[in-house]
Order: sequence, then structure tokens, then C-alpha cells
Amino acid sequence: MSKRIMEDLWQVGGNGLSDPADAAIYIIRFGDKAALVDAGSGQAHSRLKKNILESLGPDAQLEYLLLTHCHFDHTGGAEAIRNDFGCRIVAHELDAVYLEAGNAEVTAASWYGARFKPLTIDIKLHGEGSTLEIGCGRVTAIHWPGHSPGSVVYTTYLSDKLVLFGQDVHGPIHPALLSDEKQYQASLKKILALDADLLLEGHFGIFRTKGEVRDFIQSFIK
Repeated sequence: MSKRIMEDLWQVGGNGLSDPADAAIYIIRFGDKAALVDAGSGQAHSRLKKNILESLGPDAQLEYLLLTHCHFDHTGGAEAIRNDFGCRIVAHELDAVYLEAGNAEVTAASWYGARFKPLTIDIKLHGEGSTLEIGCGRVTAIHWPGHSPGSVVYTTYLSDKLVLFGQDVHGPIHPALLSDEKQYQASLKKILALDADLLLEGHFGIFRTKGEVRDFIQSFIK
């Protein structure tokens, strides 16, 4: 069963909704088009697929799978999602290189005792920011390196609220993941300045007020 967060926004994976290894997975609808944010590990695909279909309803098409970064708990299920829904996979070019190479170390698949099958990325984001038109809405991708070289947050407006998909705001910073502490600290300040109304994090849940969002992000700034 999916969990409705607000109009046109659901959580469909993670947190008891799919596999315990999955980071949170979210779906956004813009009229008859939709985007999925991250894909989990792929270890509970049938359950995740059911939740996605429930949230899409009979009239919406999943157009994009928006990957926030290359780590296995966010990307292991990406190929199965594309196969079932025909969506295009989006990732930043600096992480796409490890996904397409099937690098089990940088993607952290080895941390889960898994291999990483090379994953073709359909749309590679470049530079600091990009915008995707999705149905009657738009999503902005913002590069925020540190946790991984090509980590991205996505933002959109729903019901006049700025929604921030900030998976793994908490890190961790680890050399095997090619993390960079200096970049991470600068990136935290960058997303703090967005002044988002909601933060949807990958492992710590949903923060529903500007104050909660600010306090959570600031707790990691040194």
C-alpha cells in the first residue's frame, strides 16, 4: 500500500512499504504524467510495482525515474522499473559513470552483499542545475556533491509549497563512496538556502514545516 503525503505526492517504497534495504521512494503526479524519485534495491519489486500502480491510477503514465545518486539502496531496482513502465532514467553524469560501469564499490552494492549490473542512464544531467518538464509541471534538479560525486536533489512546487527531495541529506561520508566532506558541507548550506516547505529524506522520513526542514539540515552542518 502506498502512503499519500499530499495531493499528487505519495511514498511508495521504503519504511515498511517495500524491502528493508530500500531507501524511501516517492512518486509525483503532474496531471497525466508522473515521476518516481529513486528505485530502491530491487529486492521487493513486485510490492513496489503494486504501490506505484496504485498511486498512478488508471490515467497517469510514469515518464521519468529520477535518481538522486548512485547508491544501491536507491538504484538497484531501476532496470526493473524501466522494464515495467517504459520510463526514462535520469542521473547526474558524475554518478552515471559508476552506474553504467556496474561498479559495486562506489554504488555500495558490495555493502549489501550484491553485485551491480551495469545500468544505462537515458538522461545525464550536467553542471549545477537542470529542469525537466513533466506533464503540467516541472522538476528542478540541483547538483549537491559530497555524499557521492553526482548527488542531486530535486525540487518542485505542489499546492504552492516547495517540496525538496533530499535523499541522504544525512550522508554518510565514506572514502569507498568517493565522498568529499568539504563539498558535502558546502552542499548542505546550498540546500538550506532553498528554504523548502517540505523535505522528503531517504532514511529519516518527511519534514513538513520550514522549521523542521531547517533544523534537520542544520544538524549536519559543522
